[in-house]
Formats: sequence, C-alpha cells, structure tokens
Amino acid sequence: MSSEIVIKTDQLTKRFGNLTAVDRVNFEVGKAEVFGLLGPNGAGKSTTIRMLTTLLTPSRGTAEVAGYDIIKNPEKVREKIGLVAEKVILYNRLTPFENLQFFGKLYGLEEKTIKERAERWVSRLHMNDWMHTMVMFFSTGMKQRINIARALLTEPEVLFLDEPTMGLDPQTTRAIRNFIKELKEHGVTVVLTTHDMFDAEMLCDRIAIMDHGKIIAVDTVENLKKLAPEKENPNLEDVYLFLTGEKIRDVPLSRPQTGNGRYHS
Repeated sequence: MSSEIVIKTDQLTKRFGNLTAVDRVNFEVGKAEVFGLLGPNGAGKSTTIRMLTTLLTPSRGTAEVAGYDIIKNPEKVREKIGLVAEKVILYNRLTPFENLQFFGKLYGLEEKTIKERAERWVSRLHMNDWMHTMVMFFSTGMKQRINIARALLTEPEVLFLDEPTMGLDPQTTRAIRNFIKELKEHGVTVVLTTHDMFDAEMLCDRIAIMDHGKIIAVDTVENLKKLAPEKENPNLEDVYLFLTGEKIRDVPLSRPQTGNGRYHS
C-alpha cells in the first residue's frame, strides 16, 4: 500500500432501524491502489460505498476521502471522486456525446473541457465509433463503457466501481479489466466491489472481505490465501468461501423492519 492514504474509515457504521448494515468498519486505501471490497449479498459492501461517496450519512463514525471528511465536507469529497454504480446512469434517447455533455454541465465543466475529456475517455474505452448513436441501441457492455466515461469526466482522484463487469461478455470484461489497470498506472485510486473472484484476484492490490456488516479480513491476495490451509494451492474463491461459508445468501429487494411493519431497501 502507498504511504499516501487516500481513504480512511473510522468506526464507519450504518443502521436502518434495527438492522446494522455496516458495523464499525475500519480500513485504509493508499494512492493508486486497487482495493477490493468483497462479500456475500447483504454483507454491507454497497452501503459502505454509498457512505464513502456521500450518498448516505453514517449512523456513527466517519471517513476521509481524498483528504476530506465525508460528513463535514461532502461537496469537496464529490469533487474528488467518480462513481460507477451497479445501475447504469445514462439517458437512452441521447447519444454518448450528448450524455457526456449533459453530465459534464452538471459537474460544472466548460464546453471545451467536456469535449476534450469525452473524446479521450470514449476513445480509450473503444467506443469512439459510436459517439453519435443513441444509447438505446447499445448492448449492456457498450452502455457500461460510456457509464465509466461519465464517471471519469471530472478526472477524479478516486474511482468507485460497483460490480463494473456484471453480466458482460468476456471481451468487454477483459477490456474493462485492462482499463482499470491503466487507471492505476496513471495514479487513480480504485475501490472495486465484485462477485467475480477472478477479477478481484487479477486486479486488486489488497482485498477486504465483509460479512454481516463487518470486515473479517484485509490483506493481499497472496496473504489471504494462507487463511485456507486445508486447501492445496487455494485460490481467492476458496478463501472467500472458507471465511464466509458456502450457504447461499438470498437477500430480498426490501425487507420489513422488526416490529413496525415498515419497509426499507
């Protein structure tokens, strides 16, 4: 890990009624590190990301991202980060260029800057031939590449990627994987959540494994593999299942809060 700390959490906690989704989480991420956040469905990964990106306010504790407190200076945090959420954030009846123009203006960028950055990122993501075609005609992988370009318009110091290769074909998955490596080489810090153990093993400098809202292990892939000694030549999936168990985690889209009949996501 780099000596320069870009993300630092301090007892980061989020409760929804009687449910503690994230429970006193502490970890650090260094500059230009690819940091994996893994865990079963409902482990608290996405809630952690939402707090770090200022979309949710912690119930307790806090964190610093790019030198700013997520509670005291959320606007400054947002200036320093990009977010590729699980859901693609694009308008289907606009072209990639029109989408990037729209979001660039929301970010307060000048027209010239938007054009230069849009062309650069779209080209690096191999989508320049589709710059003026409506997004509604794109495959999932094509939309995701424009979605990543959108998150990079502000040229953030920290990029949060929530399941960036989910449901994509192998060619697009490899292209995005290689692109993440390029970002790291250019000094961008990446926080990656994924269920793809191969992606995590190939990309991440260190990995935190979450379960039931807590961090249960943080280390390099090679050191994590030592936690599954009964396996000969264990891979990351072996370690993950050893730590979190093999029971399937079925998590509904919404669940009742105990005792009051109300629902939350």
